[in-house]
Amino acid sequence: MSAVDALLARARSELVRLDPREAAELQKAGGLLVDIRYAELRERDGTIPGALIVERNELEWRLDPTGEHRAPEATHHDLPVVVICNEGYASSLAAVSLRQLGLHRATDLTGGFQAWRAAALPVETGAE
Repeated sequence: MSAVDALLARARSELVRLDPREAAELQKAGGLLVDIRYAELRERDGTIPGALIVERNELEWRLDPTGEHRAPEATHHDLPVVVICNEGYASSLAAVSLRQLGLHRATDLTGGFQAWRAAALPVETGAE
C-alpha cells in the first residue's frame, strides 16, 4: 500500500462518511455542505444548490469558527459539515483536517460530487 493510500485509510477510519441522500438530508436539517472542487470542475459539472464553495487551499481558514477569515456560515464547532470534492478522495483528508480544528462533526461525501450527480440530486449549472 502506498503512503497516500495508508493516509487516506487512516483518515476514513475517523469518519462516518455519508452517501448523497444522507448528505442531502443533513443539509435540509441545517448542516453545511462545502464544495472544495476547483473552479474548472464546478464550471464543467455544476454545483449543489446551497453548498458553500471554498476551494481546498482556503478551507481551514474559512471554516474555523474562531478565525477572523471565517465564512459567515462557520458559526460554531458543533456545526455538521460535509466536505465534497469531485470523487470523494481529497474530501476525506480535508474533513479530518477540519476535525483537527475542532469541527468534530465534519465528514465527507462518499463518491464526491460525481456520486451526488449520479444519485440525480439537484445540481445547478451555468446554463440554468
